[in-house]
Amino acid sequence: MSGRRSTIESLSNPLVKRMRLLREKRHRRAEGLFLAEGLRIATEAREAGVLPKWLFLGPEGTAHPLAQELIEATLGAGGEVVDTTPAILSKLSGKDNPQTIVGIYAEPRATLADIDRDAAPIWLVAERLRDPGNLGTMLRTGDAVGAGGLILLDDSTDPYGVEAVRASMGAIFTQSLVQARWDEFLPWLRSGPGELVATWLGDDSVDYQAVRYSAPTFILVGNESQGLPADYASAADVRVKMPMLGKADSLNAAVAAAVMAYEVLNQRRR
Repeated sequence: MSGRRSTIESLSNPLVKRMRLLREKRHRRAEGLFLAEGLRIATEAREAGVLPKWLFLGPEGTAHPLAQELIEATLGAGGEVVDTTPAILSKLSGKDNPQTIVGIYAEPRATLADIDRDAAPIWLVAERLRDPGNLGTMLRTGDAVGAGGLILLDDSTDPYGVEAVRASMGAIFTQSLVQARWDEFLPWLRSGPGELVATWLGDDSVDYQAVRYSAPTFILVGNESQGLPADYASAADVRVKMPMLGKADSLNAAVAAAVMAYEVLNQRRR
């Protein structure tokens, strides 16, 4: 299967109008597509075996050898490579100074049933995560520690929004990502192996380094401002907290997930 290469220079082009709507969640969901910008992220995707349906390139977008490899791979997979203008790239990305490459990718629609919990010793779980920067950071953390992926519970922010994809620095293509409700997640978790570890500031929490974690470990963090609901925390196998020696009473959700993930990783390394 061979793709095609085209040139688009008009802001009123139907494909441009269609793709710029992907900045809105409802259009992403309707199309099953999302946007990722920049050669680095596109290269991470290619190395993970994911290629864009459409690859938009500015005048300088073909200069790098990695861009040429990306173009050839996209065409070879049946995608369309579109040579375009900075103005159109700006319209697609919503940025005044856009990257020279914008890729349009199919949105994975994985479910809990698709997860192979034995594929990795660490999994991250976030409940009502609202900040796309935190979401992207958690994906990057998961990639760094060799986690299997991120499970987003309840009304979390859209992982395929431009800000979250950008913050993931390509990890959205290397980590499994599933969106589910708590009342779906807990029965699924209990149907197989897995230790659920909640970050929780309650009286029954223990120091996070006092626990010996069992694989696969599912690290559960709560909403940035409200933390975990009490019944979610009580359903965990263990509740842990980190020492807070200053004035702050809690850590950022993504930071807490990273500290926990590296503790689990370091225990396995030792």
